Amino acid sequence: MSEARSYYVYALKDPRSNPSRPFYIGKGTGVRAWEHQINIDGTRKGKRIQEIVDADQKPVVTKLVEGLTENEALLIESELIAAFGTESQGGLLTNSVIPLGKKRNSAKDNLIIPSGVVERAQIGVALLKESVLELAVANEEGVTNSDIVHTLGLHSDYSGGSKDYLSWSILGLLMREGKIRRVEKKKHKAQVR
Repeated sequence: MSEARSYYVYALKDPRSNPSRPFYIGKGTGVRAWEHQINIDGTRKGKRIQEIVDADQKPVVTKLVEGLTENEALLIESELIAAFGTESQGGLLTNSVIPLGKKRNSAKDNLIIPSGVVERAQIGVALLKESVLELAVANEEGVTNSDIVHTLGLHSDYSGGSKDYLSWSILGLLMREGKIRRVEKKKHKAQVR
């Protein structure tokens, strides 16, 4: 399976009820769905997993959809979270993302986050990453930030200046993921696996 279609959407279910009820929906690749049980954190999801483990059981991991692009996985994950609802909204899930309604950001109490903006931003970032990576793959010698900006129409005219931070951010994300590497001072090349 190609890396582009290596994503899946999964549910973590509580085996203490019959039938087992989902308490978390996520997306991932590889063993992501099982990592929650290895590194139990202090989130609501982590606390639920710990309760299940303390009852001498394991969360049931179910892959709901496989063979997805990252964008498709984000869309399906968001729709399922909205359908099941989060505990903080009276639903079943311990997910901290609330796709319906508005929420306040605890880091900045006066910041209102409208419904779905985080999910849409992540979908947008996924699409931009796919486009930049495809451009880099098509140009074996590599691409510059300027190539990306001009080709994909990502030029900024903020205050009359040229501050193309978005394209640099996308390149940075792809480099961190090991999908693109710098081959010269200004050129970036797709990492061939």
